[in-house]
Amino acid sequence: MRAGAARAVALAAVVALVGLLPWLSGRDPALALLRARYAEQEPTPEALAAIRADLGLDAGPSGLLGDWFGRLLHGDLGVSWVSGADVLPSVTAGLGVSLSLMGAALAVALLVGALLAVPVLVRGRTTGGTVAAMLASVPEFLLSLTLLVTVGVWLGWLPTSGWAGPAHLVLPALALGVPAGALLGRLVADALPAVLDERWAELWRGAGTGRGRITAAALRRVLPALAGQFGMVAVGLTGGAVAVETVFAVPGIGRTALGAARSQDLPLLQGCVLALLGLGLLAGAAAALVRRRLLGPALREAGLGPPAPRGVRIPPVVPTVLGAVLVVVLGWGLLRDPYAVDVTARLAAPSAAHPLGADALGRDVLARLGHGAASTVGTAVAVTLLSLLVGLALGVLPGVAAGFADVANALPPVLTGLLVAAATGPGTGAAALAVTLVSWPPLAAHAAALVQEARASRFLVAQRAIGAGPLWVWTRHVLPSVAGPVARHAVLRLPGVVLALASLGFLGLGAQPPSPEWGLLLDESADYVERAPVAALAPAVALALLAALAVCLSARGAPPRRGSRPLLPALPLPLARPMSLVRLLSLVRPLSVRRKVRPVAARTD
Repeated sequence: MRAGAARAVALAAVVALVGLLPWLSGRDPALALLRARYAEQEPTPEALAAIRADLGLDAGPSGLLGDWFGRLLHGDLGVSWVSGADVLPSVTAGLGVSLSLMGAALAVALLVGALLAVPVLVRGRTTGGTVAAMLASVPEFLLSLTLLVTVGVWLGWLPTSGWAGPAHLVLPALALGVPAGALLGRLVADALPAVLDERWAELWRGAGTGRGRITAAALRRVLPALAGQFGMVAVGLTGGAVAVETVFAVPGIGRTALGAARSQDLPLLQGCVLALLGLGLLAGAAAALVRRRLLGPALREAGLGPPAPRGVRIPPVVPTVLGAVLVVVLGWGLLRDPYAVDVTARLAAPSAAHPLGADALGRDVLARLGHGAASTVGTAVAVTLLSLLVGLALGVLPGVAAGFADVANALPPVLTGLLVAAATGPGTGAAALAVTLVSWPPLAAHAAALVQEARASRFLVAQRAIGAGPLWVWTRHVLPSVAGPVARHAVLRLPGVVLALASLGFLGLGAQPPSPEWGLLLDESADYVERAPVAALAPAVALALLAALAVCLSARGAPPRRGSRPLLPALPLPLARPMSLVRLLSLVRPLSVRRKVRPVAARTD
């Protein structure tokens, strides 16, 4: 009940934020509209007052929100401040293009996921888990640039921009689908070996059941618990579409939203954000519905989790080497001046004076890479710390946190960045706030599980029995046992926060020139990648190394899943054919009763 109320409140707050963008922006919308439509007209008080009256901007925030919401209920998204055209046709056209791209990307994701899961089904063990994990961690904008440069520019196999035919769909679909498919394949491939080693699978094989039927039953066993993750992948496609459509100049809803944010065309931005938010919520709802259908009525409310996965085995030397390379290169860059301009070294090749070359203004790329890492990592540390505090605070109220988390999970960082940039303007602070707003749910879920476990411990029951107050119990016992594991979890997410900040910088929603922020460096270098490939690809390689390091750290130190239990216990009876989940559970219930009775019988004897 509390989760549903929190979900409704969070969704209403997001919709209200979208409706109040003209008022929250802090700039005079009438002046922006006058400059957009009538660049030659003087911004006199009379002209500005007429525009405000025409748009209803002089009614205050409540009147503005009420008028916008009333028009929204009638399907009217308003009029573009730049073109003067209705917003709804532009949103509909962009949404159609994006849905086509997302459909193709989903097909690629399913194909990649199936290929990664095939070795498990054939050999019964995970292979290539490290490759899958690294592919899943590569940001879509980075993979987009790599495909554009290698396949589109250097090899010339496929077109690099536009939306004129099926050939223009291939590279954007690969850029969106490969990371999503790698994540899906890794989830399934990590969970299947544990399922195939369970008692029921051994009994079925001993009874002569065919491999195909065992495989189908194992997939049926795994998919309900992973359905929520599949929904998150679909939500990720909506956020990744903004960057991919921008790189390949695809006229989809994401590129339209980014253009509207840059030009301060707030009515068009409002329509695009609502469309992207609706896609994310529909994906989450569809995943929840699929999970309910797969589980059936008996297990629907059991709160069951996936089987414990087998982690990716990475030699300790790999993260050590990756970390050493990054530290040496970036430390070397910190000793150099990132803003010194040498016009004679514009786009210079690597040399003793410029080890990684120079950019289009003659600035040293190594210096900008090192100083950009310092600023980006510093911002990421602040974001991670704030997310940790929010996660610990909301972890005490798991019902409320779950409701807000559902809405936060439907908002990719790029979409949140569009909203924050429209309200406050682009910048480092806006990017940090956007990432913070969507990075706390995993930490809150981890904290909630640990708090629930700590509160149920016999030690705290005894403390309360001898008269310890709630404040004493919380500050002396619960918080110390929760803060440490959740803090370590937050540290593991630090590289992912850096990548999220870089993606916003790449789209122009984060740090602004002449800042050496990594995403901004990558955006600036994309224009001269053919003339100076080393200088242009240096930030891309640094981001790729950071993504690989994040995978290594998460694989070696991921926080244990607390409060979860296997989807189905091992079965004691040989079964000749697959059975429904409800029937299987009915066979297991007598064992749970016997486990509870045995200690009592032993004490009686």
